Amino acid sequence: MKAKKMAVALIIAASLLMGSLNIGEAWKEEPSVIHVGGKVLCQDCSKGYKEWVEGANPIKGCRVSITCLDERHRVAYYGSDETDEKGQFELIINKKHSNGKSLYIEGCSVRLVSSPDPSCNVFTDFGGGRSGVKLHRPTSSYRDLIKYMISPLYFTTPMCDEPRVNY
Repeated sequence: MKAKKMAVALIIAASLLMGSLNIGEAWKEEPSVIHVGGKVLCQDCSKGYKEWVEGANPIKGCRVSITCLDERHRVAYYGSDETDEKGQFELIINKKHSNGKSLYIEGCSVRLVSSPDPSCNVFTDFGGGRSGVKLHRPTSSYRDLIKYMISPLYFTTPMCDEPRVNY
């Protein structure tokens, strides 16, 4: 009887140990996708400084893109998303590209593509929207989630557009 109880206890202990090993192994796996999020806002230069800095409004329907280059500076990934009514976007990128290699995250850049608002459709580099924002360090990294949150990107009104002068 004692041997039977001992065998049952050993089977239970072994199954618990195997279960915890599987959980431990799952924890070690790197996430297969990366999330990149942010906001697109409209800044009006005709306002006072306080309103200009703090009074930016979200733009719905803006197109934001991400382009990732490989180590040889060739395009390895391109994707885009449209902002919601709060001006927010979230790009979800698969870490492995078609040839099975991992994406070179430091080679990724997020930029503005277009604005549907004719009163606020001039690209600015305030926040890096025109030239692009490079991904450096994840904002959060927890178990199976890696997320990069970039600072807001801005469009402005045509009245605020700086003339480009070539000398």
